[in-house]
Amino acid sequence: MSLTIRPFSAARCTRTLVLLGALFSLLCGASAQAQRFDWDGLTQLAQSRSAEPYQANSDKLPAELASITYDQLRDIRFKPEQSLWRTDALPFEAQFFHLGLYQTEPVRIHELLSDGRVNHLPYSGADFNYGQNSFDPVPWGDLGHAGFRLHYPLNGQTYKDELVVFQGASYFRALGAGQQYGLSARGLAIDTVGGSGEEFPRFTEFWLQRPAGDASEITVFALLESPRATGAYRFVIRPGQQTTTTVTARIFLRPGAGPVNTLGIAPLTSMFLTGENQPSASDFRPEVHDSDGLMIVSGDGEWLWRPLQRPKAVTVSSFTMKSPRGFGLMQRDRSFASYEDVEARYERRPSAWVKPLGDWGPGRVELVQLSAPDETHDNIVAYWVPGTLPAPGQPLEVAYELAWQGDVQQRPPSSWVTQSRRGHGYTRLSAEEQGRQPQYVIDFTGPALDALPANATVKAVVSANTNGRVIETLAYPNPATRTWRVTLRVERVDATQPVELRAFLQHNNDTVSETWTHLLLPE
Repeated sequence: MSLTIRPFSAARCTRTLVLLGALFSLLCGASAQAQRFDWDGLTQLAQSRSAEPYQANSDKLPAELASITYDQLRDIRFKPEQSLWRTDALPFEAQFFHLGLYQTEPVRIHELLSDGRVNHLPYSGADFNYGQNSFDPVPWGDLGHAGFRLHYPLNGQTYKDELVVFQGASYFRALGAGQQYGLSARGLAIDTVGGSGEEFPRFTEFWLQRPAGDASEITVFALLESPRATGAYRFVIRPGQQTTTTVTARIFLRPGAGPVNTLGIAPLTSMFLTGENQPSASDFRPEVHDSDGLMIVSGDGEWLWRPLQRPKAVTVSSFTMKSPRGFGLMQRDRSFASYEDVEARYERRPSAWVKPLGDWGPGRVELVQLSAPDETHDNIVAYWVPGTLPAPGQPLEVAYELAWQGDVQQRPPSSWVTQSRRGHGYTRLSAEEQGRQPQYVIDFTGPALDALPANATVKAVVSANTNGRVIETLAYPNPATRTWRVTLRVERVDATQPVELRAFLQHNNDTVSETWTHLLLPE
């Protein structure tokens, strides 16, 4: 821009001042307008980012934080009195996580006011108690944060409990009343299987909607970015006995960034170490898991239950359907006696049930099961894969309700599996025959079975794929638990290949239970 100096004139000066004033007002208005935020604006931001080459975060951590240890990071705690919205006595509060160790990529966090104006929430060392650490955070400036958590009086009015955490890549997890953190959800999964390596999209920026004084829900917006995708996300979080998160996502694939083989929508990540089908001889705890099964209701209304396992090698199961009505990783077993762990309290871990909003079209629910050395490793992933991907730059919009459920959780309307165990009781089979002919004992319960007369005839319908032959099937009432029990024995054809099993209960040609679908892993 060039500057021209003209001879002084009082009249011209007056006109100039008026014009400058008008220009200043216009610029201020434009600046204020630019600072306003809405959902469509976030969508446009995600779409415009998708047209640009991906730029990895270039921020470098200060040397003290780059070399921090686990114990040092644990000693850095957010000061509760610095919680966002605490001084205003609002029903929700926000606290923030410090960068360091595994969390090295900062996220930008903003407060979104009711009129659409945005307040950036910078990092401040004064918000944290550094414990035994001797750090001086002043030279660090605005580092950004590693994530945040929202608090709400979930279990009583005297204390605001942790409600939901957003931290790491696109991971988030929430709690209902009386629950304890377990499995996680993610915004998006890319090539968990089926590609050259998994890509972990991450939320790079958040906008926290300031709640009203009587709010019973809170809204969070997020921008997602990765080498092959971007996305605009909206989370409406409603706390309660069952906390629900209504998620709306508008996802864009980047042109020229390489093909996406597996686009995982509404991904869930959990842990399974030992359970009814895989007990441990060396662990005093009967079961160790955050989830014990995958539940699916297909577009034609069939309910499926797949017990989880810890395989020796990566195992992928796909359930193809026209449009899902729901799926989730569930923690059905809610009894302390099943776990006997006074610290982990696995019986309090939530189930996560995904209910699509609208027609998702054809595709598949995919379950990925991995080996794991111990319970600190998540080794279970489930997600929906759409049958058709959008063209680069074009939106894929999906919406779903994610319910974090405890003792009261989603069940099939007929009846369901309460436990399935592998193993033989007293038998005349040799050890070799027992290995070649595994036996399963499955218990079912539910209103459809409870409504049957005492002398009802119930049949177990059992099938196997071509690698298995069903040798024995029996269904009978279990008087001890007032449930129905199915025992089945299957013979492997090729021990190096898996056997796919299905079993459900039938009365007078009517299906009266969900379908137990199990993968007998290869030897």
